[in-house]
Amino acid sequence: MFGHRPEGRRIKDVDPIVQVTPHLMPMRCDAQVFLAHDVEYEPMMRYIAQKSREGVKITFMEILIASFVRGVSQVPEINRFIMNKKFYNRKELTCSFTMLLDTPDGSLEETAVKIMFDPSDTIYDVSARVKDTIAQNRKPEDPGFALKLARVAVKIPGLLLVLAGLIRFLDRYGLLPKSLIDALPFHTSMFVTNMASIGMTRVYHHIYNFGNTSLFFSIGNPERSYGVNAGGDIIRKCILPIGITADERVCGGAVYAKLFAVMKHCLRHPEELETPPDEVKYNKNCEYHVPKPQHVVTPSVKEEAKA
Repeated sequence: MFGHRPEGRRIKDVDPIVQVTPHLMPMRCDAQVFLAHDVEYEPMMRYIAQKSREGVKITFMEILIASFVRGVSQVPEINRFIMNKKFYNRKELTCSFTMLLDTPDGSLEETAVKIMFDPSDTIYDVSARVKDTIAQNRKPEDPGFALKLARVAVKIPGLLLVLAGLIRFLDRYGLLPKSLIDALPFHTSMFVTNMASIGMTRVYHHIYNFGNTSLFFSIGNPERSYGVNAGGDIIRKCILPIGITADERVCGGAVYAKLFAVMKHCLRHPEELETPPDEVKYNKNCEYHVPKPQHVVTPSVKEEAKA
């Protein structure tokens, strides 16, 4: 309350032009901007194939999340949110995504999960965290908190309306318990959806007004495209389309450009994500650390296991 939140620290030294934007655009849906990025498919596919030969399974979504984690480690200003027209630096680095459950009858049932990352995480750390979270939440008989809450709320008439309203009110004034914020997927640094996993192209997903996420990424099916090489010749290439939705109020366009420049480089050179960054940058008074995952599989570990 009074500017204090369990997952964020209030900041006031924001550029005046940026600082007035929440008053002009009170809700995140007012301030959505949409960006398209076509990632070169071959470098990522070659990297994934190489890791597979080394006994390590890496996915496109894990590379995207790892590139975002690396981006935040170099551009911490991006890891902010706006609540009640006030700016906050996050005291954590998180990613949420929706996943399908393993239902016995093959019916389509989803749940949403959230993972905490350390800004020094490598692609192996990110992969281990993602795989552990998916394994823990895959069974429909043991769903995550968000799905349990939704199932109870829709069964009792009127409860969903009251519960959503109460959570919004408590969240608005910083009274929502940290345990509940940690369990809800809508309070997160970024939300990602892998549309390619269900055979669809990228979408430009809305940013939820519920919660405080400021970025939404969508991965689409690989597509064939054409480009021009350095010699001026037309070449055929394959791209991985990514749709991005951002809250433009969080920071200036130049800061977003810095983040996306780091991410684009990592997506083009995913092998650089195998080592921690030389330096991790934090927002003022917002340094945070997350214990490394226990079940990290790297090529060296896999080779030792074979021996």
